[in-house]
Amino acid sequence: MNLYSSIEEYSNPITEELSRNYYEIIQSLGEDSQREGLLKTPERASKAMQFLTQGYHQNAAQILESAMFKEDYDNMVILKDIELYSLCEHHLLPFFGKTHIAYIPNGHIVGLSKIPRVVDVFARRLQVQERLTKEILDCIQDTLKPKGVAVVIEASHMCMMMRGVQKQNSSTTTSAFTGEFKKSETRNEFLKLIEK
Repeated sequence: MNLYSSIEEYSNPITEELSRNYYEIIQSLGEDSQREGLLKTPERASKAMQFLTQGYHQNAAQILESAMFKEDYDNMVILKDIELYSLCEHHLLPFFGKTHIAYIPNGHIVGLSKIPRVVDVFARRLQVQERLTKEILDCIQDTLKPKGVAVVIEASHMCMMMRGVQKQNSSTTTSAFTGEFKKSETRNEFLKLIEK
């Protein structure tokens, strides 16, 4: 299996098992699962869930290692506004937003497309935003071994917007820093550069 390809083929046994479960959920909610619009919903939902959790079958470190290059560049590299879509593990509802990532190379750079792929690997699992932020940071730090890494995630959570407190305009920001980014001067430069 390609380390970061999207799922295009689905496991028949998993699809069948999840479909049965979704069928029972629909029935338990009081809906008519034989209604035309719902006939194929269990299978579609099963495949959607497999797609949305495909990160469990991908290796983020290997993705980075596949495009590491020796380079004598030691200034900040920033990727802003990386789209993020994940599922909250508490309610299985989406949260979505933007990720901003910076690193300071220490002898190696990485192909720019690999960093958003790392975000996707960890986002396509059942998550909490706090852990997601740290997993992205740790993977880049442990694999590239740069002089420092910074990760900021800004996200809106449907579990707060659609249910519970129902605050549609709320958002959550998490951040994590290693190495040079623990110094206020470097961290402040990064934060200034990612401002809208």
